[in-house]
Amino acid sequence: MKYALVTGGSRGIGRAICIQLAQDTDYHILINYNSNETAANETLEAVKEHGGSGEVIGFNVSDAQQVTQSLETWLESHPEAIIEVIVNNAGITKDGLFMWMKPEDWHNVLNTSLGGFFNVTHTLIQKMLVNKYGRIINMVSVSGLKGTPGQTNYSAAKAGIIGATKALAQEVAKRNITVNAVAPGFISTDMTGELDEKELKRMIPMQRFGTPEEVAHLVSFLVSKKASYITGEVINMNGGIYS
Repeated sequence: MKYALVTGGSRGIGRAICIQLAQDTDYHILINYNSNETAANETLEAVKEHGGSGEVIGFNVSDAQQVTQSLETWLESHPEAIIEVIVNNAGITKDGLFMWMKPEDWHNVLNTSLGGFFNVTHTLIQKMLVNKYGRIINMVSVSGLKGTPGQTNYSAAKAGIIGATKALAQEVAKRNITVNAVAPGFISTDMTGELDEKELKRMIPMQRFGTPEEVAHLVSFLVSKKASYITGEVINMNGGIYS
């Protein structure tokens, strides 16, 4: 039984990815959440409504011990399961000017995005290498490419994942494992709900925010067999804001 794990799959872009993969692939969707189990179960219901199947798994991606324990326990209780796809989507923001940034706001953002990428991928990569097949997709951001003022921590975390994507891609390519990053710009989700959309749209050549579904279509393509010769890439999806 083949699975696709989506971290931070309970809401926003993560939820859209879970639903899209359920529609486009035969994978069972493993929906990770940190605290909001209700939202994760709502995503699971949506996956089922779109003809897919899956289950939820709770762990905090920034806690290495919890990640390893949860995934190893899950794999022991699902001996036939192969996790072929990892979508490292979980991330948080703690915005503020660098000068006033609290050390915990720096560390929490890096530990969730960059640490989460390490903890989850490192736990599962060995089995992928043995199976000689896999898809790893890391959700990054326009912030990791151009830097966003007020987001020095988030920009650093996402830039770190971009570097890791390019390096890991070269290490595992000969085993038919691709590693790519998707860098969205402004997407309409809970995370961007606080932003002044009207003001920001003026900066975007397309004059609008993107949708989670648009991001999910790209992720679904990168997961597919059609994308087997694409690896180590960072694909921008931002309405032209960084072109």
